Amino acid sequence: MQEELNKQINAEMYSAYLYLAMSAYFEDRNLSGFANWMYIQAQEEMTHAMKIYRYVFERGGRVYLQPIEGPPKEWDDAVKVAEEVYAHEQKVTGMIHNLVNLAREEKDHGTDNMLQWFVSEQVEEEANADELLQQLKMVGGKGQGLLMLDRELSQRQFVDETQQE
Repeated sequence: MQEELNKQINAEMYSAYLYLAMSAYFEDRNLSGFANWMYIQAQEEMTHAMKIYRYVFERGGRVYLQPIEGPPKEWDDAVKVAEEVYAHEQKVTGMIHNLVNLAREEKDHGTDNMLQWFVSEQVEEEANADELLQQLKMVGGKGQGLLMLDRELSQRQFVDETQQE
């Protein structure tokens, strides 16, 4: 279980790295609202990594940090970014579900309980990613609709939900 939790820490950090790369992509295109949304996603993913990190130590385990894979640097457009975000969140959901399954196989009730927070969080993450994707598709990913979405996304603020238990 410890080995798999360490892998998940790495995956959450990669997610943060990916969203930070997407934020940089949007900053470069003067879409500061989209950049803000992605930057906050990156912050959230780091808090997810740290939640697991702290948990491993609470259980008397050891964290072994591994290299983080480099994220892409370019995308064709905002729609392609949103498609990748949604697909990535679906992948992370699968990883969390696999961890839950392993915890149950191992009869590790504490880890199963901790992971339930992530199960709920992934429902929200997928819904948010899908909403962004559908809105971008609705406006065709460009023009005035894109600018309106950009303005709306600039209002998002970071809240560390891992501390609200």
